[in-house]
Amino acid sequence: MEFNPSPGPTVGVEWELQLLDSFTLDLVDGIMPLMEFFPNTEFVKPEYIQSCVELTSCVAENSAEATAHIQGSLTKILQRCGELEMDACASGTHPFCRRLALITPLPRYQRIEKDAGFLAHTQITFSSHVHIGMTSGDEAMRVISLLAPALPAFIALSANSPFWRGHETGHAAYRHRILAAAPNYSLPPRMRTWGEFADFMNAGRRANMVHSIKDIHWNIRPHPDFGTIEIRAMDAASDLRTLQALVAFARALVLCLRDASSEDVATILPLELPDWIAKENHFRAAHLGLAADYIVDVKGNLRPLRELIADLIEFCGPTAADVGESKGLELTEYLLTGGAGYERQLQSYEESHSAQSVVKMLTKALRPT
Repeated sequence: MEFNPSPGPTVGVEWELQLLDSFTLDLVDGIMPLMEFFPNTEFVKPEYIQSCVELTSCVAENSAEATAHIQGSLTKILQRCGELEMDACASGTHPFCRRLALITPLPRYQRIEKDAGFLAHTQITFSSHVHIGMTSGDEAMRVISLLAPALPAFIALSANSPFWRGHETGHAAYRHRILAAAPNYSLPPRMRTWGEFADFMNAGRRANMVHSIKDIHWNIRPHPDFGTIEIRAMDAASDLRTLQALVAFARALVLCLRDASSEDVATILPLELPDWIAKENHFRAAHLGLAADYIVDVKGNLRPLRELIADLIEFCGPTAADVGESKGLELTEYLLTGGAGYERQLQSYEESHSAQSVVKMLTKALRPT
């Protein structure tokens, strides 16, 4: 399996939006009529479930360009949704929808539905993915190994799914608990070279475990076709400002880690944590969001995750300046201190005691001001 090198440290974004009935604000299976308006575009796509539409950016030079490109598609989507008596919003889960998902009738999705059975219809989640260009497969695998301990930072910053089927879950990012039932979810196994990953993929194909890279659902993975690493740990951002903040942080930190020595990285991130600690740190970030404590060593010592995120932002600040992400990183700092998505949802619910009011807040947030 070959890795298609990226010509530079480009960035691409995938953003999954919820399709809503404009009257009830419940999820609606609207992707088929919506796609009739977008038959030939690569930037508006159907997804696994029919209540989701995916917006993708161009291959961009920085987070601002990627977000601006997606904004153009968002404007068109909202207009067409209105014509179909639909609306749209973005968060990791829908706050009150209780029914099962209807699968989009495309060959790959129908195969997954057949293999997964009932599980296929319960995975009603929405996320934001960020691709950053890499020059080689070995470079991609090295950066993934350095970035893996920082994934709880992305989970907490993006946490935007505190509700599930009308219930306040007590989790900042309940999306992760839903996806935990699926194979190949969560942490990638420890692999240092492209050869190791290629061996894994070849074995997975022979074992009929995977058919392509798209069947790997880790929170971070290499993407050989695009020549990128893909960060998949994040809930769908509620608005364009939050999306740019997450994309800028992802790109700045990835490029910072790419150019840093392992020794320098180890001054801010614990690189050799055992799997049980890494798994616990992921769970804590999804459970408590920015209020979580991060386990830093095998003795069980802790530090506030919010503090670690602040240090990571400072650590990649010089790189952000070099690659045109300083303004985006300022948005990340604001997100850290000004309220993450789950906090805004919970505040709305506390004020209204209505999950429908939370969805109304989310629909308003999606519209550029």
